[in-house]
Amino acid sequence: MPLTPTDEIVRRARAAGTGVGAFNVLQLEHAQAIVAGAENADRPVVLQISENTVRYHGALEPVALASLAVARAAKTPVAVHLDHAENPDLVREAVALGLGSVMFDASKLPYAENVAATREVVEHCHSHGVWVEAELGEVGGKGGAHTPGVRTDPDEARAFVDATGVDALAVAVGSAHQMVTRDAVLDFDLIARLRAAVDVPLVLHGSSGVSDPHLTAAIAAGMTKVNVSTHLNKAFTEAVRVHLAEHPTTVDPRTYLTPARAAVAREVSHLLAVLSP
Repeated sequence: MPLTPTDEIVRRARAAGTGVGAFNVLQLEHAQAIVAGAENADRPVVLQISENTVRYHGALEPVALASLAVARAAKTPVAVHLDHAENPDLVREAVALGLGSVMFDASKLPYAENVAATREVVEHCHSHGVWVEAELGEVGGKGGAHTPGVRTDPDEARAFVDATGVDALAVAVGSAHQMVTRDAVLDFDLIARLRAAVDVPLVLHGSSGVSDPHLTAAIAAGMTKVNVSTHLNKAFTEAVRVHLAEHPTTVDPRTYLTPARAAVAREVSHLLAVLSP
């Protein structure tokens, strides 16, 4: 199946009132697991590569090309997306490599600088047919400007979208990155007001910390794209721990990466069902 543009997947979900699962790829096994889970659920999915993952691999190209290859071989629509890029040069590289969408994060900058930097990225990406997500009202959990308790103002969100021309907006509504418990408290009224204020899809970052019922409620309130990473990493790591505890003499990584990959696939299938009730 040819690579599916992110905007097509998101647009269809938004029209149907369902959510899109966007899951982070750390290495090849994650990409394979996410696609397997999407195929099992018969749902489209977005593979995301973060700037942190690029640093881990030392370059974008190896993990991006692997993800693109896995996406193209999938039996369900799959898009490949650059997540949380703060470096415009990395965005340009992603565009050149063939990723269909990027998330440019200038939220640590003052508002006016965020607008200017984001608008420049949008202009470059749109000239190459690439969809752009940006962030306003820092999502907690990453330190520095990403302070828990920050919320996105609907009026400011409307002005930001109008000024930058972004295709989707990540908003701060109570979730936080890197949560290992699923007890985040979302502001559903704020989600609804943001949905009414802007005419682009809303994105929920830090969704690993959100329970299944609250994910479903967030979609009903107006969220469309839902980003998950830490929750899958927990499943992956727990499967590795179990296997190594049961097989303490194993030395072949494939023996413990196989159940880890299967665990992630199961979680992806489950979450995609939660997002498309």
